[in-house]
Amino acid sequence: MKTLTLVTDLRKELQQLRSEGLTLALVPTMGNLHQGHLRLIEEARRHADRVITSIFVNPLQFGPGEDFDSYPRTLEADCEKLTAAGCDYLFNPGVEEVYPKTQGEPTRVVVPGVSEGLCGHKRPGHFDGVATVVTKLFNFVQPDVACFGQKDYQQLAVIRKLVVDLAFPIKIVGVPTHRSPDGLALSSRNAYLTADERRKASGLYATLKATGQKLAAGNTHFHELSHQARARLAELGFSPEYVEIRSPDLGPPQQNANQWVLLAAARLGKARLIDNLVVHRDE
Repeated sequence: MKTLTLVTDLRKELQQLRSEGLTLALVPTMGNLHQGHLRLIEEARRHADRVITSIFVNPLQFGPGEDFDSYPRTLEADCEKLTAAGCDYLFNPGVEEVYPKTQGEPTRVVVPGVSEGLCGHKRPGHFDGVATVVTKLFNFVQPDVACFGQKDYQQLAVIRKLVVDLAFPIKIVGVPTHRSPDGLALSSRNAYLTADERRKASGLYATLKATGQKLAAGNTHFHELSHQARARLAELGFSPEYVEIRSPDLGPPQQNANQWVLLAAARLGKARLIDNLVVHRDE
């Protein structure tokens, strides 16, 4: 695996690949890699000749008081995992390489609609930071394909809209959430959980599944179901931020629909956990 830190070197390297007619898949990450990230790389290899992973802890998507400074940075271990997974390139730029110092605030990309509500409400400006860094990575790399995890359902919706609205010729591949045997969605922030909290953490997905079963069976009292799920999470020791039922495009849920998505965010100790579940009506 070849590691690149400068945009100029990256573009020179990738220009050579394109001259050979090879296709490229991008897997953007913030590092502290786990099996879910490696699943993204595995999927990326199915769609392109070469895979490039980026590791960049993006300051624009962290709000005041969030964990930018303490976010786990494990570059050496990440490189070992990427090499074992067969990744071809690592792009690991510094902050000033991605956001060169210019006059005033850096230009930001805003994706209206899908960025609002849910995590967008709880973390103001977060998705502007995501959209901005993903736009820059797309510009730097110009991949044919980019892979993102479905655990971050709203983020994936933001990126899909961004690609359509800004006419990027990039195929976006959503990869199913990778879970521990007890159902907990893998996340870099799971490292913040104590041993006791880790035992409780699977209750988030269990609550979504129990709510999803009621929804699939025909209970479309959306507000009541969401209220019951939040109450259940509180009983389990979580501090729930939201549990919402939406249509798959994140619009308001329709009672006569055949499919919905359950989305939740809750705090457990120092960790903020998010998860989602796509639900189909029972036939």
